[in-house]
Amino acid sequence: MAPILGIYASQISGHLFAPSGAYDSIATAVGTGSSGTITFSSIPSTYTHLQIRYIGRVTNSDTADNIFVQFNSDTGSNYAWHYLQGDGASVAASGATSQSKILSGRVSAATAGSDVMGGGVLDLLDYANTNKYKTLRTLTGQERNGGGVIVMTSGLWQNTAAVSTITITNGSATNFTTTSQFALYGIKGN
Repeated sequence: MAPILGIYASQISGHLFAPSGAYDSIATAVGTGSSGTITFSSIPSTYTHLQIRYIGRVTNSDTADNIFVQFNSDTGSNYAWHYLQGDGASVAASGATSQSKILSGRVSAATAGSDVMGGGVLDLLDYANTNKYKTLRTLTGQERNGGGVIVMTSGLWQNTAAVSTITITNGSATNFTTTSQFALYGIKGN
């Protein structure tokens, strides 16, 4: 083995270059067709970060709908968010403070085409750290009958409590379809 490869291989076996984090499946949830709420509760505080991956669709009569996130059942005006959205032809951006939830992207809706889903990844950083506010970043996208859209958001929960419950809702208060799937992962490491 060449010296450089030999050093590299020995450092991997000693974990110097091995990944310091791992994704552990914590919970999954599937839309029921009769509720517009997905809740992950009793989240253990043993991870560094959390990630939610989803594909989703709601029953309102539009091509898309917003999704929102709340933590620990807090419905007070303790949230702020920013978003950037683009569809290849136009862009939009906005933000808000003193909100009751975080705007966290988009899902497809009933007129988006048969079986078209929106998808996304939500990262909740340092969720168990009780010395700082919690931040959320998302990347989501969905099809709009031949023209897709991508949305990037960032959010803030102005509370230092460890996050033990995450509630996801949609803007129209309609139902998540039975094809909607949400998965919560814990990220170990630094």
